[in-house]
Amino acid sequence: MISPNARTLLAMAGRLMKRPAAPYHEAAVRDEIRDICSENGLNFELDRFGNVLVRRRTGDALRPLVLAAHMDHPGFEVLRKTTDRRWRARFLGGVPDQYFRPGTPLRLMPGAIPAKLGRRKDKDKIFEISVASRIAAEPVFAVWELDDFSFRGGRIHGRSCDDLIVVACILTTLIELKRSRAKVNVIGAISRAEEVGFHGALALAASHSLPKNALIVSLETSRELPGVTMGEGVIIRVGDRTSIFDSDGTRFLSEVANQVKTANKSFQFQRALMSGGTCEATAYQEFGYQSAAVCVALGNYHNCADRNRIEAEFVNIADARGMVELLVAASRQMKSYPKFVNKLRERLKTMRREAEKKLRK
Repeated sequence: MISPNARTLLAMAGRLMKRPAAPYHEAAVRDEIRDICSENGLNFELDRFGNVLVRRRTGDALRPLVLAAHMDHPGFEVLRKTTDRRWRARFLGGVPDQYFRPGTPLRLMPGAIPAKLGRRKDKDKIFEISVASRIAAEPVFAVWELDDFSFRGGRIHGRSCDDLIVVACILTTLIELKRSRAKVNVIGAISRAEEVGFHGALALAASHSLPKNALIVSLETSRELPGVTMGEGVIIRVGDRTSIFDSDGTRFLSEVANQVKTANKSFQFQRALMSGGTCEATAYQEFGYQSAAVCVALGNYHNCADRNRIEAEFVNIADARGMVELLVAASRQMKSYPKFVNKLRERLKTMRREAEKKLRK
């Protein structure tokens, strides 16, 4: 049986994932986020860079918790027309060269026009894209022709689980916090152009739009690595390929996760480095923000499947639901942040006093 939060999460994910996007071309996703916020009475705004900030502030004295994710997914940016049925396009995002097979089906946007990938034209991942017959509208970007969204066997499948599943988790968290009338101070920071070097997050971090005393939690879907297993819970990410994240912030999330597990025996969580890539926590951290991170395991990362095939990504619904459960609990417990962080210090002080007595003997 699917819980109410899981139903909300699936509904949010379905709506978002049916809106194709590529770096710098996230307007359809952004419009869907604004519609969801309007329907659910959530306050939102766009910054001057096109990032979306969704705010739920009912506890004025509370330290802010920022839940950060991104709207874009690797895709093609159309550069210019070469003939009536051909265009040059640059691929934006991290996909290895061997996956760009001529003839791979694409979808040109706007208009969802069927197209095919042609030959590579230079080292900068510039390719030819062609259609079968002339079209009226000029395309702007292209994505892989894959199912937008499906749910089967306990897993969400789609072209862009990364990172729209997590955007759905943020919106589901904020909807639940509003429904329960919890006293919180939470900001959903949903950025653009992450796949080309955190462009939206860097602009947001430098703009001072986020409170400097906030705890920023970067949220991702992340390639499954040894030490974590899909289906065994949300992952508290202690670092990425580039950085180790804030110790106190990570400890807070771990203590909250343990508290959730005490209350709900079915809740699972894991803790790991997740060094497959660099996430937005590193970007925010380098701009002076206290940063931590949470992720769920992702299959077919960036649509890269076995045998160099382009296929849909997938995540486990229970892992994503666990992310929402953890984020809801962390939002509510920000008022007790010092107590959670100091638990270990207090335990160590008690152990030290006991150790000193025994060592003196």
